[in-house]
Amino acid sequence: MIGISMLTLNLEAAGGTLTHLEELARALARVGELEYRVYAPSTAPGIGDGLETEVVREYRAGSGAGRLAGMAASAFRGGRLRRALRPEELDAIHFPLGPMIPRLDSPPAAVTIHDLQHEAFPEFFSRTQLAYRRRVYGWSIRSSRIVIAVSEHGRQELIERFGLDPARVRAIHNGVDHERFRPDARPREAFLLYPANAWPHKNHGRLFEAFAAVRRERPELRLVLTGAAHESLALPDGVESLGHVSLDTLVDLYRSARALVYPSLYEGFGIPCLEAMACGCPVACSDAASLPEVCGDAAVYFDPLSPDSIAQAIRDVLDRPPAGGTERAAQFTWERCAREHDAVYRELAAHL
Repeated sequence: MIGISMLTLNLEAAGGTLTHLEELARALARVGELEYRVYAPSTAPGIGDGLETEVVREYRAGSGAGRLAGMAASAFRGGRLRRALRPEELDAIHFPLGPMIPRLDSPPAAVTIHDLQHEAFPEFFSRTQLAYRRRVYGWSIRSSRIVIAVSEHGRQELIERFGLDPARVRAIHNGVDHERFRPDARPREAFLLYPANAWPHKNHGRLFEAFAAVRRERPELRLVLTGAAHESLALPDGVESLGHVSLDTLVDLYRSARALVYPSLYEGFGIPCLEAMACGCPVACSDAASLPEVCGDAAVYFDPLSPDSIAQAIRDVLDRPPAGGTERAAQFTWERCAREHDAVYRELAAHL
């Protein structure tokens, strides 16, 4: 039996990690060859979609400002929670959200580290968040037998920052749901799309500056945002926020946008770029972190620190959309992701 702990899921700010959890569970249910038990928080009882799932009510991290304190309590005083997981019944356990909470000495464990943004951009985190991340990520990485990254960029970052044996660190790419994210024949409209919460690393300010420059030349052009916390942004003329949207609405936006513009300063993977390419939407994105690894030759790249560079990339992607996006996206599937996780689980179980 392979345990998969999804307890630390934060539905308020999950983004790509929520997609990762949902799709990994569904893909394991379709193509996985082992027995799995998902441990779910009471806030997301259905997160193990298709797999045997137990709701662990002993885990009470809470939400909002109290979430970090709740996670710390579970991490440092996790005896009751540890017993609730019944680790003695497991051949291996996987923590796909990063922190190993509670800390376990057995069975053999893997942790997935989606990004090390707190190391690359510590200024984006409070002192409390930074101290917590550094301590808990540190012991999670040291206590696990295998560390999984969602990109080769992330794998190399883990090896270099933590001095890890490369044999312990595996890169397993995310996928895309090709049944949902695919092109159709509708005409593309005069708007750019940026699906991202208003977090500092998402770099909305420089995008707005670049967009304003392009819009002076192309006044018909609009910029459409989706995601959370946009009320904290001052939206310039031609920019609108739709807030949180359903997956069906997001697919419609990918299929009708003239281009996706993705100016993020740091990404562990960059699922929206992959989803856009799968829908046939041209992509202009940062040349930062994992994004070139994901998009390959099928995107227009820019320096995310330069509004002039972003503006020129917008002009280029509108005038000369790059070819090969759907073919590039076809290389990334959740079935492959699930099979590569199964290989890790078998390796862990062999060391029980």
